[in-house]
Amino acid sequence: MGNCLTVSSASDVSKKRKALPIETSFKLPAPMPTWPPGEGFAGGTIDLGGGLEVCQISSFTKVWATHEGGPDNLGATFFEPSPMPEEFCMLGCYSQPNKNPVFGWVLAGKDNTNNPLGGALKKPIDYTLVWSSESLKIKQDGNGYVWLPTPPDGYKAVGHVITNLPEKPSLDKIRCVRSDLTDLCEADTWIWGLDKVANANGFNVYDLQPSDRGAQALAVSVGTFVAQNGGAASSLSLACLKNISSNLSAMPNLAQVDALVQAYSPWVYLHPDEQYLPSSVSWFFQNGALLYQQGEESKPVNIDPTGSNLPQGGSNDGAYWLDLPVDAKAKETVKKGDLQDSMTYIHIKPMLGATFTDIAIWIFYPFNGPARAKVELINISLGKIGEHVGDWEHVTLRVSNFNGELMNVFFSEHSSGTWVNASELEFQNGNKVVSYASLHGHAFYPKPGLVLQGSGGIGIRNDTAKSKIVMDTGTRYMVVAAEYLGSAVVEPPWLNYYREWGPKISYDLAAEIKEVEKLLPGKLKSAFEKLVKSLPNETLGEEGPTGPKMKKNWNGDEV
Repeated sequence: MGNCLTVSSASDVSKKRKALPIETSFKLPAPMPTWPPGEGFAGGTIDLGGGLEVCQISSFTKVWATHEGGPDNLGATFFEPSPMPEEFCMLGCYSQPNKNPVFGWVLAGKDNTNNPLGGALKKPIDYTLVWSSESLKIKQDGNGYVWLPTPPDGYKAVGHVITNLPEKPSLDKIRCVRSDLTDLCEADTWIWGLDKVANANGFNVYDLQPSDRGAQALAVSVGTFVAQNGGAASSLSLACLKNISSNLSAMPNLAQVDALVQAYSPWVYLHPDEQYLPSSVSWFFQNGALLYQQGEESKPVNIDPTGSNLPQGGSNDGAYWLDLPVDAKAKETVKKGDLQDSMTYIHIKPMLGATFTDIAIWIFYPFNGPARAKVELINISLGKIGEHVGDWEHVTLRVSNFNGELMNVFFSEHSSGTWVNASELEFQNGNKVVSYASLHGHAFYPKPGLVLQGSGGIGIRNDTAKSKIVMDTGTRYMVVAAEYLGSAVVEPPWLNYYREWGPKISYDLAAEIKEVEKLLPGKLKSAFEKLVKSLPNETLGEEGPTGPKMKKNWNGDEV
C-alpha cells in the first residue's frame, strides 16, 4: 500500500543545470519475491494499539527544493507523501539531500477509534512558521516555508508541513497524534543547511529518530524531518510514535526469515592477500581449539562441537578463555580458517517498535591478523599489534515490516560501524548486498579501497578489494537467536558463553611500538605512538573479543 517510489513535479528543473540524483527514484535491482504466508509481515499496515494504524508511504510529490547547502553543497528537496491511501492521513513531510536518488518513506496514520473527542488522531488548531527561504539569496525553486502544527491539548505533532506559498496550510492537511501514542525523538543525520559548522546557530534540517532504540524499545520512527532554527532544540517540539500494544504480529516467521536471507544476504569479498579466513564455530572447536580456566592453565580442555561444555552465562570475569591448539602445525592450520566450512550465524530482532526487522549476520574468524599502518607515505607492518584469536564481525540488514523491502545495511567496523541506505549500496545476483572485508582485520565496508583509521595521513590501514575469495552468507547459515519467536529457535550452547574467544596477549606494547618506530623518521614517531595508544583494545589485539551476545547491539541498536 503506497510503497512504490514515484516523484512528480520534477520536470520543472532547468535544463541548463546538471541533473541531480534526486530527480530519479531508487528501486532495488530485482523485484521483491512473494513472501511466504504469515500473520502480519509485509501486510501493508501495522496496528500500533490505541486505535492507531499506520502504513508506510514512499511515493512523493515535490513541494520545494534548494540547490545549494547540505551534503556536498548540492541542496535538498522537500516532499509531501502522495497519494494518500483511503482513510489515512498525513503525519508529516519528507526531505532528503539531493546527492542521492529519492529513497525514503514516511508513515501515514488511520484512526480506528471512532471517537471524535479522544481519538488517536486530531487536526492541529494552528501553525507556527518555523522558517522561510524568502530572504535567502540561493539557488532555489521558488520559496519554501516550514510549518510546525500546533496540536490540541493531549496531542503532539510528529512532523512538519512544507509549502511553497506564504499562507498557512489548511488545518485539514495533517494530523497530530494522541500523546500516549508518542515517544521522545532526537535529531539524527544532517539533511540540509547552508553550513553545518559555521551555521550552527542558523537553520538546519535533520532526520528524526527515536531516542530509545533497541529490541525491547517501543518507539516508532515516522520518517519525517525536524527543522532547527537559531540553534534551538526544536526537535523537542516533535515526537515519534509508539507501539503501545507491544504488537509483534508484523515480525517475520521462520519461513519468511529464510526468504529474506535468500533475497538480501550479502556477498562478502575478502582481500586477495587475506590469509586468515572465516570458519564455522564447530570447525574451530573440532580442529583443536581449547578452553582454559584461570588457575588451571596447564589443563586446557577440548571443546564439544556445539560448545556444550563451555561455561554458560555469568559475566566476562576473566575466569575462562579460548585459545588455538598447542601443537604448532595445528595452530597454523586453525589460524587460517576454512572458507569451505564457514557458516554465518543469524540473530533476528524487532526494531523501531517492531515496524522493522534487523537481521544481524555474524561471521566467525579463528584469527585476526596483524595490523598495518600508513604513516604519511610509509606503509609498515605492526608486528604483533592487531593480532588476536577469535574474531566476530557482522553485517545487519534492516527490513521494513510493512512490505519486506531492504531499507538499510549496517557494516561493522572494529568497535563502531556505518549505516548505509539501500540506494547507496552495491548489489549482485539480484538484491544481494555486496560487502568488503578488510585485510587481516575483517572490518566490513560497502565499497572497495583504503579506509584509514586515524587522521592527518597517519592511521591503521583497512584495505579492501574484490577478489576470488568470496563468501555468500546465505549459502550456509544458522538462525541462532530470535527471541520474539520463543521456543521456535534453540540457541546453541556456544552463544551463551560470555567470556573471551581468545587469550589476553602478553606482548609488550611499548616494545612493539619501538620496533615499528625504527622504520620512521623522527618527526613521525610521536604521531605514530599517539595513534596506537588511541586505538581500542580490540583493535590492538591486547585481548580476545567476547561473542555476539555480549555486544551492545545484541539488544540495542547498532552504534
